Amino acid sequence: MINNAMAEVKRIISIEKYKGKTYCVAFEDDKIYLHSSIISEYHLKEDMTIPEEALDDIIFQNDYRRAKERAFYLFDYRDYSYKELYDKLLKNYSEDVCDAVMEKMCELGLIDDKKYAEKFARQLFEVKKAGKFKAIYEMQQKGLDKEIIDEVLELYEEDTIERLTELVEKKYARYLTDEKGAKKVFNALVRKGYNYSDVREVIKNYLDEVVY
Repeated sequence: MINNAMAEVKRIISIEKYKGKTYCVAFEDDKIYLHSSIISEYHLKEDMTIPEEALDDIIFQNDYRRAKERAFYLFDYRDYSYKELYDKLLKNYSEDVCDAVMEKMCELGLIDDKKYAEKFARQLFEVKKAGKFKAIYEMQQKGLDKEIIDEVLELYEEDTIERLTELVEKKYARYLTDEKGAKKVFNALVRKGYNYSDVREVIKNYLDEVVY
């Protein structure tokens, strides 16, 4: 219920449909755009006076509604980490609105950085055959915490040599015909995030098998 006893108030001059379910609410010196559900919830009508503090709450609730719908829309296309979604919403909404939306997304289970990290790690290691350092960088770019990254990557530590060997045999073997080709393969694998010693070991083992 809006308390009209507040000192600072604004009077609604008109409420007109703008487009879709959005309405233009005009005051004597300003105008705002609100969703029909917000107008209905606060029982807004022409000639009504609204305390500025109450108006701030109305605007917040309207922005919260829009930001929440935006978040749901984004999740239709892919998953997001907490930081990714927060930064995306922050481009159009205030920190307070973004905080409220993120709290709701976490409550609904749509934001779970641990599950997101596990899924992203599977893509990096099993599909893209990335090395540890590349994976760490990519996951940091998603705004994932170090503790989560370390915990998830630990699952793939023991498979490094096996994964690297498979990558060499399937993708890079044809280049390992001379020293120049071996150097190119070495550099390519390092760029994919594997450490120097593992790359040297796998290339050496592959060449030894070929020779003998």
